[in-house]
Amino acid sequence: MKPRTSQRTGYFTESVIREMTRLAILHEAVNLAQGFPDFPAPEAVKQAAIRAILDDVNQYAITWGAKRLREAVARKIGRYNGVAGVDPEREVTVCCGSTETMIASLMAIINPGDEVVIFEPFYENYGPDTYLSGAMPRFVTLREPGWRFDERELAAAFNDRTRAIIITTPHNPTGKVFSREELAFIAGLCQRWDAIAITDEIYEHILYDGVAHTSIASLDGMRERTITVNAISKTFSVTGWRVGYAVAPPDLTDAIRKVHDFLTVGAPAPLQEAAAVALDFGPDYFDDLSKAYARRRDLLISALSDAGFRCFVPQGAYYVMTDISAFGAPDDVAFCDRLIREAGVAAVPGSSFYRTEGGGRQQVRFCFCKRDETLHRAADRLQGLGGKG
Repeated sequence: MKPRTSQRTGYFTESVIREMTRLAILHEAVNLAQGFPDFPAPEAVKQAAIRAILDDVNQYAITWGAKRLREAVARKIGRYNGVAGVDPEREVTVCCGSTETMIASLMAIINPGDEVVIFEPFYENYGPDTYLSGAMPRFVTLREPGWRFDERELAAAFNDRTRAIIITTPHNPTGKVFSREELAFIAGLCQRWDAIAITDEIYEHILYDGVAHTSIASLDGMRERTITVNAISKTFSVTGWRVGYAVAPPDLTDAIRKVHDFLTVGAPAPLQEAAAVALDFGPDYFDDLSKAYARRRDLLISALSDAGFRCFVPQGAYYVMTDISAFGAPDDVAFCDRLIREAGVAAVPGSSFYRTEGGGRQQVRFCFCKRDETLHRAADRLQGLGGKG
């Protein structure tokens, strides 16, 4: 009898993050697992979407994105990311969120037998995306407390089969921001092995403590071998709108557009018009965004530390990775089950971000993209867990 499912689906499970949201709802827990804000999106962005709908922008946009949005992306990546002269007609593709952007990009460049280098801990989509696109992943570990990679280890992961490396900066789940020096080392490996850098920069505006964001596409020799993946989801608190984009050289863009066309046809037309408005916001918005998240970060870290967690302070994004050794739990999965049932707080088991056996078994990720009252409620519930500090 023939197998009824594909071999590739046996390499991964359903999303652990989204399963934790389901359990949070079931147990009426405070959801610090899935990274979506529980506060409103900017009024100007919402009003732009409303205007577009009222103006009957209700039919298909051009498959690879509304012209106004592609032009806004090109301006933004020149202004903020240091990648000048991007052609919105030949180098920008609008997709259904960064999730589709990533899988469309991988499917556009991967051939059977290729390998993709991925840093672990990794955002949980990257492993399945690699398998679905027909490649095999090669994992390189980022080690706490600074979440740095070993240069020799990374260099050893590259070979003649290496097609791409996936970089996330600021990083999910750790909040690490890759330095210019680290990115330059990665760029050198990409150039040596003729590999493509796929860089997920969705948290680029959420930065702390004076840390700067660097786009690898802005480094010498990397514009022609980089696919920059991004979306409006996190910066503008609209994770449900599903508007993302890829910026890549024309030959890669052509391939990405072909895949995107037959995956989803196109992103929501009226929301693309609103996204164009959002990307042209002035610097004050982005400065205020980082300040607001820095305050939430400090609030949650204080609560977690008081409860007995060892926190790895993030440089960017809106997550805190923690060490749970003080609680004496057998592993992260058992701890998160106890956390949600006894304390009424949902977090993500660290092992879901690793492929290496045993990775993350004493780590748990929390998110802080929540209202102050939500974080205070979680803080109250976390007391009494029994951590030894």
